[in-house]
Amino acid sequence: MLKNKPILEKDNKRYFSAPEIAKLLGVSRTAIFKKIKSGQIHAEKIGRNYIIPREEYATILGIFVPDRRKKDIENTVDRVVKKYGDALRKLGKE
Repeated sequence: MLKNKPILEKDNKRYFSAPEIAKLLGVSRTAIFKKIKSGQIHAEKIGRNYIIPREEYATILGIFVPDRRKKDIENTVDRVVKKYGDALRKLGKE
């Protein structure tokens, strides 16, 4: 479960390590690594370690939606409207 701890204003870090993000979110490092591997968390690999941009932390918390995720959302909405448009219109009339 996410604890939703904000990044401190005084913290000027541009990147966080996976263990730092795990600690900030109150989840295990393994959970963060799984999300990185599945693409749910954008991270860059440097050597054997991953670094996570500051903006990605805001994305994880739901504060900021990057363009790449906005496109995914738009595509999903378009698919749902195509497939269930009639049902959605009928529900909207109720």
